[in-house]
Amino acid sequence: MEKRQIAYKGHCLVLPFPCQGHINPMLQFAKLLAHKGVKVTLVTTRYIHKTMYGSASSCIALDLETISDGYDEAGTGEASIDAYLESFWKEGSKTLAELLEKLSSSGPPVDCVIYDAFMPWPLDVARKFGIAGATFFTQSCAVSNIYYHVHKGLFKVPLADDQSLISLPGLPPLDPLDLPSFVYDLEYCPAFYRVVVGQFSNVDKADWVLCNTFYELEEQVVDWLAKFWPLRTVGPTIPSKYLDERLEDDKEYGVNLFKSDNDACIKWLNERPKGSVAYVSFGSTAKLDDEQMEELAWGLRRSKSNFLWVVRASEAAKVPKGFIEETSEKGLVVSWCSQMEVLVHEAVGCFVTHCGWNSTLEALSLGVPMLAMPQWTDQRTNAKFIMDVWKIGLTAPSDEKGKVRQEVVEHCISEIMEGERGKEMKINALKWKKLAKKAVDEGGSSDKNIDEFISKLVQ
Repeated sequence: MEKRQIAYKGHCLVLPFPCQGHINPMLQFAKLLAHKGVKVTLVTTRYIHKTMYGSASSCIALDLETISDGYDEAGTGEASIDAYLESFWKEGSKTLAELLEKLSSSGPPVDCVIYDAFMPWPLDVARKFGIAGATFFTQSCAVSNIYYHVHKGLFKVPLADDQSLISLPGLPPLDPLDLPSFVYDLEYCPAFYRVVVGQFSNVDKADWVLCNTFYELEEQVVDWLAKFWPLRTVGPTIPSKYLDERLEDDKEYGVNLFKSDNDACIKWLNERPKGSVAYVSFGSTAKLDDEQMEELAWGLRRSKSNFLWVVRASEAAKVPKGFIEETSEKGLVVSWCSQMEVLVHEAVGCFVTHCGWNSTLEALSLGVPMLAMPQWTDQRTNAKFIMDVWKIGLTAPSDEKGKVRQEVVEHCISEIMEGERGKEMKINALKWKKLAKKAVDEGGSSDKNIDEFISKLVQ
């Protein structure tokens, strides 16, 4: 056992919030650490562990362990967000402590707990064991900056009715509608507002603040936040095949909470001309209402482009009757797919997206222009940067009812795929693709930060 301990550069326990969009980037970071010689224990809840497709250890050696969120058998069901978070904090703290005790007696003890910023309590548990804590942000630094200002009372909410442009350090001027939905409208989802602002409740006590972004993408805001925290950019944490190719056979995250129709997607894409397909997906949690779903569907039908549309099984009933049959020559509707494999396919010329941070980073890393249709949480802020800062897409304008109409969908897809602005977006997208690859490649900004983190694990 002593030899085994010496062979590792440290032991990290990685604990993501139990949903697809948080598991993916933290799982990928775990694989990077393992590739660099760190022993990694990935921890999920018992229910997630039972229900996920694939294996988190499929690409590189990770130890898998579980803790309880109080909903081990049937998932959260109808539990409110507040009730779930309270249960996870209580049961999770207890079972995480038990797990840390078990690991310390059965092998190399844990040197650092890397925990999702959505749940600050693992830091308190780590501290009781004298273990370092690294909080991991799965959102952009721009969004973190906004929430941080709200948390500190430096940015007053609710907003005044006549609020004009908002100026925050390290960020471009923001319209109120560019803010995350929980900040723009405090009544929208109070429980989630408490989660996103609560990310900063003990951030000042963390030994490390790790962010899934890269320095060149958010230079000004990273520099500003780094004045207050030991902040390091470590992204984009997406499978290695699509960036630096240093992890062998690493072409997917390894865990899916949804069953994929991947073979059908790739076969269909292989039969389509280069740059002819609009790929449409709203991620693992965003929901469109019936009216918006209908407008999107008819917009895709009106468009000259082919389309591949991911509609989760829980949303399938909202697809207009007869739409799939009517559009079968130019379109394919599937329930889930490997987004990275689709985005990298040469047939794809545009990504119609909700602008979740993972989807944004994936498209940016693969050089695919985006049509932004943000729905909630941080997505409006991401859309602002996609269009106005990084200039790699358009934000679809909505009407007075908040709906993006079919003629707008048609026009925006056409503009990106065939218009003059679209050409400029493609050039910019390729620029960011190169910079993303450079950041994670050997000696790049994120790679150096990860090496620095590892070097201090066992000091």
